[in-house]
Amino acid sequence: MIAMAASISAAATAADEAEIVEGTLRIYGNDSYTIPYRKALSNDAPRARYPGFDNTTYLLKNGTIRRDGARALECDIILERDVAMTLRDGVTMYADVFRPANNASVPTILAWSPYGKEIGGQWLDDVASRSGVDLRAVSELQKFEGPDPAYWVAQGYAVVNPDSRGAYSSDGNITFWGRQLAEDGYDFIEWIAEQPWSTGKVAMSGNSWLAVSQWFIAAEQPPHLTAIAPWEGLTDLFRDSSNRGGIPQPGFQEGIITTFAGNNFVEDSPRMIINRQFMDEYWEDKVARLDQITAPAYIVASYTNTLHTHGSFQGFRNISSSQKWLRVHNSSEWPDYYATEHVQDLTRFFDYFLKGIDNGWEETAPVRLAVLDPAEHDILNRATTTWPPPGQVPNKFYLASNNSLSPTLETMEQSASYVVTGGADSIEFKWTVDELVETIGYMKVRVWVEAVGSDDMELSFTVAKRTANGTAYLSHAASSESSTLYESTGLLRVSQRHVDESKSGLYEPYLTHDREELLSPGEIVPVEVGLWPIALRLHPGEQLVLTISAASITPATVDLGFGTAIVPVPAAGGTFAQGANVTLINLGGDADSNPAYVNAQRVETPASRNNGTHVFHFGGSYDSYVLVPLGAVSSSRCSSQS
Repeated sequence: MIAMAASISAAATAADEAEIVEGTLRIYGNDSYTIPYRKALSNDAPRARYPGFDNTTYLLKNGTIRRDGARALECDIILERDVAMTLRDGVTMYADVFRPANNASVPTILAWSPYGKEIGGQWLDDVASRSGVDLRAVSELQKFEGPDPAYWVAQGYAVVNPDSRGAYSSDGNITFWGRQLAEDGYDFIEWIAEQPWSTGKVAMSGNSWLAVSQWFIAAEQPPHLTAIAPWEGLTDLFRDSSNRGGIPQPGFQEGIITTFAGNNFVEDSPRMIINRQFMDEYWEDKVARLDQITAPAYIVASYTNTLHTHGSFQGFRNISSSQKWLRVHNSSEWPDYYATEHVQDLTRFFDYFLKGIDNGWEETAPVRLAVLDPAEHDILNRATTTWPPPGQVPNKFYLASNNSLSPTLETMEQSASYVVTGGADSIEFKWTVDELVETIGYMKVRVWVEAVGSDDMELSFTVAKRTANGTAYLSHAASSESSTLYESTGLLRVSQRHVDESKSGLYEPYLTHDREELLSPGEIVPVEVGLWPIALRLHPGEQLVLTISAASITPATVDLGFGTAIVPVPAAGGTFAQGANVTLINLGGDADSNPAYVNAQRVETPASRNNGTHVFHFGGSYDSYVLVPLGAVSSSRCSSQS
């Protein structure tokens, strides 16, 4: 715990100044690994949206509401606020418990994150149009990205929302994923199982942070963890997000970590992104041990989530659970998670495993795919047995003259290039589709590269579907984590191009990220980059376009706007009768309302390694290509639904 003087190497400074301190963290293989911590957002900061500590039990009456316009309760609910629980190392966490008012013993759904038990520093109101989640769809009793107690308690479940270690009034320091979080989750699940209102069966649910947490906690195999439902969650923080392709990207992490509130400190992940740019034991601790997961799993993925797409599919492929299901959608995680039909689908899964109801769940197809087809209509819920599905044949399309992609390697050696200007620095190669086909799964780009005027390159690769005249299709995705284009993506810092062939697949080169191999003047080297999964239907005349560009780095000053929306809650706590005149408190603050130290603790934006001219060689001895899985579309598959 960082509060112990022995683990702090920097004295606390004035309240409005940065506090970057040295502390220890439990990681796999090391009980006291040294890392930097930073001071968390104070609980009384307006953007923390903390309603305060309140160890009170409420009876929330059927038909009452938490907020005007929100979903009304469907039954009486007992809410026990700020219930204390002690972890194995003596740290006390606090949780809100929602359970049926008849005091029946029920199975429990756990939502794990540091975002706040209610409201907190992130909320749907902070996102344009609430990301498509209508206020009437939820009660606003839910944790951000978590299950709605108004629905689940009415179905005969308890919902438990903890403030994880260090969050708000919980003791300790906030940590990211890894051993510490996993062990905390183990302890908490076993504590739930001992409560008088618990049947001993515990599930986990939620998206994004709440999904990632499930991979790590489930790998600890808590005896009473009965099922998991990760809704879009990365599995390898380094490769999926923070240093994807070897390019340090602390900007998004800064946008999130600055919303974490508590009385102490938070693991300084952005600083580790900058200071530890190779895979080491710290980053290995952030790789979920998927092969250790045996609990039944309902997994949800999409193709357009810039953080979670790869990990969601990887989780399904690599967990050891004998009972696992994957559903792929075509929107973004928040509206998908709260959509009525998907909540009901998850209810069937939980009812089967946590209540023993014989509802035919096991007859559900192991994989239900979405196939994106903006030219007509996306196809949803296509049943198959595996991911990727059978029937996809690898096709090489070689970079060729006239910025084309060709099924044959041209004999003449050629090159294409762009000058790095910091603007739209890119080059494209196109293939015009000649028959109705689908590409479902992963792609790989192999290209010979040269840097003129630099010893490194940071590259972005996309393969996108376009119209016959080259216009991009916009997707339905609508969140800060989702792409707006129908494309498969990859990133690479060329000096981190080393591949471990023993761990690589046909479409998936395994980058070790454990060394730096800078380029010499005139040196031309091959690089291989795996692109994230996609499923596209391609019509004759449409284009499949490979774009190679200079990768951009998100500024570390980014402010995602979380905590700025004003969210009203009843001053007396709990809920209130519809139409009643109640006193409300408004939680939230202006963009500039954070204490000065919050921004003072941010890291510097990493300098780009892109300079000079990027040259790409193809033809002759330079076998540059994109490997694309393609499958013919039979007449039985020509019907579609949006």
